[in-house]
Amino acid sequence: MKTCLRSSCFRSGAGLLLALSLTGCASTVTKNDPRDPLEGWNRRVQQFNDNLDDYFMKPVSKGYQWVTPSFVDRGVTNFFSNIDEINVIANDLLQFKLTQGGSDLGRLVVNTTLGLGGFVDVASQLRMNKHNEDLDQTLGFWGLPSGPYLVLPLVGPSTPRGALGLAGDSAANPINWVTPAAIPYGTGSLKTLDTRADLLSASKIVDEASLDRYEFIRNAYFQQRNYLIHDGNPPADEDMEEELELEGLQDNPATPTDANTQAKAP
Repeated sequence: MKTCLRSSCFRSGAGLLLALSLTGCASTVTKNDPRDPLEGWNRRVQQFNDNLDDYFMKPVSKGYQWVTPSFVDRGVTNFFSNIDEINVIANDLLQFKLTQGGSDLGRLVVNTTLGLGGFVDVASQLRMNKHNEDLDQTLGFWGLPSGPYLVLPLVGPSTPRGALGLAGDSAANPINWVTPAAIPYGTGSLKTLDTRADLLSASKIVDEASLDRYEFIRNAYFQQRNYLIHDGNPPADEDMEEELELEGLQDNPATPTDANTQAKAP
């Protein structure tokens, strides 16, 4: 159990490494977002994560990408993706997605056998779609609120529900059951490194596009989790709909007086 908990740092870092990939100094202006009552703390932790990424993760990831052949890099990514199918299947069942669970079980069997232990993604070539399910989504499916936004050291953007889900997914990962402890540590480090290397180009785009990285990451996190929990069909945002309606009225300021005038016109 101790090995599992310690190695969860690497596993969780890999799962939410996008926060580490968005580097730079965050603004200290408080936005008063009701989802983020701990913004002062969160911004300081985000800065710590950013500095760690700047001075350690990013340089090491660039070195890894430079020395690793592309087919090996892809194979490593496929291997860890195949291992993650076990958690995906478990959460499929917990959400009563039986058809999807059967499809994901098929992916696991095909890639583990025909895909040489998961290093080759044969299932995708056979048009067996990959799904993204985790314990955070399962808890959200059953109505547990996410709680306030929370940036975790070495992990990145999360919420209390997300942290609970991450811990559960890490504990359920079969790699964390392996002894000696060097194996979970080593594989967790490799996955974190591989994931960070795959995000190098994405982080550059976000760095150039966002004025306030902290706010950008926070909004993107909630949007992504909402999208995943609702399987790509999140409920409409009432505030956004009201804003769009107001904009429509401003663009087309038809008033009752205008309508009466038009009605009287020959």
